[in-house]
Amino acid sequence: MCVASAEPATAPGSIHENPGVASNAASRAECGPGSMPETGLQGDVPAEDRNSGRSRDGYSCNMSQIGGYSGRGGGITSTNFEHCSYVGSFFPGNLLGPAQGVQVLDVSDPANPALTATLTEPAMLAGTWESLKVNTARKLLVGTGVPLLTGVGLMSVYDISDCAHPKLLNPGPGTDLGMLLPITNHEGGFSPDGNTYWSSGTAPGVVSAVDLTDPANPRVVWQDLIGLSTHGFGITPDGNRMYLSNNLGGIHVLDISEVQRRVPNPRVRQLSQLSWTDGWATQHSIPVTYDGSPYLFTVDEGGSGGVKLIDVSNDDEPAVVNSVKLEINLPENQDAALASAAGGSLFAYESHYCSADRPVDPTALACGWISSGIRVFDVRDPFDVHEIAYFNPPARTGDNVELANSPHALASLIGVPILSTPAIAQSIAQGQFDPGQALSSRSGMLALGDISTDWCFSPPEWRGTTLWATCADNGFVAMQLENGVYTPPADQKTTVGS
Repeated sequence: MCVASAEPATAPGSIHENPGVASNAASRAECGPGSMPETGLQGDVPAEDRNSGRSRDGYSCNMSQIGGYSGRGGGITSTNFEHCSYVGSFFPGNLLGPAQGVQVLDVSDPANPALTATLTEPAMLAGTWESLKVNTARKLLVGTGVPLLTGVGLMSVYDISDCAHPKLLNPGPGTDLGMLLPITNHEGGFSPDGNTYWSSGTAPGVVSAVDLTDPANPRVVWQDLIGLSTHGFGITPDGNRMYLSNNLGGIHVLDISEVQRRVPNPRVRQLSQLSWTDGWATQHSIPVTYDGSPYLFTVDEGGSGGVKLIDVSNDDEPAVVNSVKLEINLPENQDAALASAAGGSLFAYESHYCSADRPVDPTALACGWISSGIRVFDVRDPFDVHEIAYFNPPARTGDNVELANSPHALASLIGVPILSTPAIAQSIAQGQFDPGQALSSRSGMLALGDISTDWCFSPPEWRGTTLWATCADNGFVAMQLENGVYTPPADQKTTVGS
């Protein structure tokens, strides 16, 4: 198989840095009737609640659970199409449960989701990490195999015209173990027209464009090493720009128009780079427009970076113009965050994957915020964001063994919130970290964590005033927004970026 590589892609383009650390949180939601509000800082699950069992009741504000399907856990990210949800798999735990591979749920009745199929091709058994995506235009589901952080070669493509019973389209390349594709896998996503699936590995930062014009024969049409470590991305509606995440904190702005047009031996040009120190493990970007001007909502997975609003009206000069954080993410609260998150494993109160409710003038943003649960923000004015609702599902404390498909359960062999380390270091450097406040009854839990919160990784999907999401421990959850806090726009369309 011939793979085209474009040497100019490695040229950095213009380089920019945003050195500041955002110090303001989105204003709190005003919780109406039926809520079970948080007991501490916005986004925090205090040590007292974890130790007493209060966190096993969960927390809610203007949002409640309609129904769910826990299975053996929800993997890392999942995706949806029509009345179905596809629950990601996590290796090796998914192999231990009765429903191996990717679980297919019929959610026609959100109060009672039902398992209708399992996808057990090699890519699905190997763990799908953050690669499981749907293209609605072509009714395709794709996932790649990622056993641990990075995988190679495996990719499965399904026809989901009958969403509850996906049909494998590529029994050969990507599925047959003797016909592996020359790709690295961690995260992936579609160009809007569904003709290209882009796969990215974490380290090294190899990005591959896989042509799916003929889904039975996926083939790599472009590939290159973009940086030391890359992650997810967002692609503009015309398919011509990719905003690729830099795991060290930042984005690469790439011109992918030649791949989009299927120019022979295409080039991908790197137009600019933007880096920052406020957060790292940058996850993905959601291209949107406000009043005709292009912006990104870009999510940091580590370091309490939250969600950044980036002005991309000039390809050569992307600029951070606002930030969305919770109180627990602020520099002055990193000591409190460490006190409560100890024993909760690698992640604490980090943002992970978000979705806007439409690409043009979005009115709301919903995010999986790991230990802080599902958070919903009013973003009609992206420079004045306020939270309107949240749902942090009941902790599954002590259920580690039952949750074979939960990365949280396995990762809880480690108790320390490692991905928060840069934010803690910044707080110390700024003189805002009080070691006394960082100590709690949980501080000695360096190993064998107690999963006293859930980890919500998936991008929530908008369904009128309901949201669908998966969390690592509780699996699939259908939620209802309440108390009149959200009115769906007529052109509501879940927008994730790829």
